[in-house]
Amino acid sequence: MPLVGDATAASERAADPTAWRLPPGTRAGVYEAIGARRDVRRFRPDPVPDEVLERVLGAAHAAPSVGHSQPWRFLVVRDPGIRDRAAVLTDRERLRQAERLEADAARRLLDLQLEGVREAPLGIVVCCDRRAPAAGVLGRATFPDADLWSCAAAIQNLWLAARAEGLGLGWVTLFRPEDLAELLRLPEGVVTLGWLCLGWPDERPPAPGLERAGWSRRLPLRDVVLADRWPDEAGAPPPPPSRLRAPDQPAVVGARDEADRLLAVPGSLGVLDRAVDRAVALGRSAATGGVLVLAAADHPLAAHQVSPYSQSVTGDVLRAAVAGTSLGATAARAVGLELRIVDAGVAGDPVPGVTATRPSGYRGDLVNAPAMTLADTRRLVASGRRLGREAGAAGIVALGEVGVANTTVAAALACGMLGTDADAVIGLGSGADAAMLDRKRGVVSAAVDRARRNHPALGEDPLTALAEVGGPELAVLAGVAWGAAQARAVVVVDGFAVSLAALVAVQLEPAVQACLVAGQRSRERGHALVLEHLGCEPLLDVRMRAGEGVGAALATGLLLDGLQLRRGTAQVDR
Repeated sequence: MPLVGDATAASERAADPTAWRLPPGTRAGVYEAIGARRDVRRFRPDPVPDEVLERVLGAAHAAPSVGHSQPWRFLVVRDPGIRDRAAVLTDRERLRQAERLEADAARRLLDLQLEGVREAPLGIVVCCDRRAPAAGVLGRATFPDADLWSCAAAIQNLWLAARAEGLGLGWVTLFRPEDLAELLRLPEGVVTLGWLCLGWPDERPPAPGLERAGWSRRLPLRDVVLADRWPDEAGAPPPPPSRLRAPDQPAVVGARDEADRLLAVPGSLGVLDRAVDRAVALGRSAATGGVLVLAAADHPLAAHQVSPYSQSVTGDVLRAAVAGTSLGATAARAVGLELRIVDAGVAGDPVPGVTATRPSGYRGDLVNAPAMTLADTRRLVASGRRLGREAGAAGIVALGEVGVANTTVAAALACGMLGTDADAVIGLGSGADAAMLDRKRGVVSAAVDRARRNHPALGEDPLTALAEVGGPELAVLAGVAWGAAQARAVVVVDGFAVSLAALVAVQLEPAVQACLVAGQRSRERGHALVLEHLGCEPLLDVRMRAGEGVGAALATGLLLDGLQLRRGTAQVDR
């Protein structure tokens, strides 16, 4: 008798046990798809037709699942705003993971392209709905994670179907799960298995990317097949290699397929190559110059003796910049940058030759009162955006600041935005000593405590954080970064204070991050933390304390040299 739904009889099955196999051509196609599956990172912008998307999602939905529970949910992301926010998260996590690796492995990881979140026309987030109790799903009572394994099987089905259709797919796990869940507003009990980048590939890798990059190689089959029981210690296979400093941290790395045609070793310019790639992606490959926007302001906070310099020094530097003799102005001129100077609140009468964009309301010392009114903060950011859009026509916009005591302001803003304490971000600044460091620590702690009492969610509202514990020059520079990004300019960021302004811009508009290049990592203790949150690796690390956009100007000169190298180097077919 045949089984239910099966037209074959036992005698037929006994007569030819192999009769269920697929035809030879179909079998070959299955194995070909498996062998040719690749983790793709580079994509064309062309859209994926709806009918093709439906076919590959249908293949994923045909995967096996524990207890036929079908726990997968496929969240298709087309919204560019969500994609931009996701890309910021991956850039942050890439730097975090590199910090946990051995030095050589970290450098090699940073050389790899880890994801294509921005490039792929579609993002597919595979979610596992775990809200049903494990004991209520056949097969999960003994293996509670079998629902996650089922979703992984769905991803593999999707991946193979995509390969058969000629689509590229990359599986990105460079997320902290809680961050991705928050971005997608997932309810409690629904978890993600990462982000799948899907689109027509702009690379056709002949072998897995990590093998080609020399990161690892595929083990022989005999090394991973065991018989009956796990061998004793003498014959047991070694554990998988780990490049982590901490053995309990997973290494999440991806493949980079260097698809350019330059007659040069892929990644030969290191971090500079990434900055050049960013400029080229923004359509700025022909750039030969740019603009340094220098914003200056004094701070009532200086009355707490957190800087060895008189407040009048800000005005002195501003006037020297106008004359072209300040350090920042000289650095800009040396690399061929124009100079735009903004007076965002320098004590005394406005200096001729600068753009005056000052707060009109009350300004406090952060400890006893907010830095400025929320209305002034919004107005300064808006003014900066207009300036940034104008400056962005030059292709590259470098950012710098001038302001006695503004490293203390930056430390307070870092604490307020990142939820950290003063010890994590306080540095000596220029010319300070240990006693002054103690005063800075006390001032920052008091300022942030006051702001948090009035605004418990301070870190979630960048404009309020700027108004409470920021400064007017940082508000202007946040707007400049935002406006320059709107003009698709490369935005080269200077030191600690400017990086905080850039972080405000990214929180206001995540797409800004795609335009940022970190010019340098300064001596300020909190700067590395801010760069990590920006997801930016600096071009220079020479322990600068200068301010005035000096580091951004020098880094812009290096970037312009890199663009010239890219334009002038021979190309070959590959």
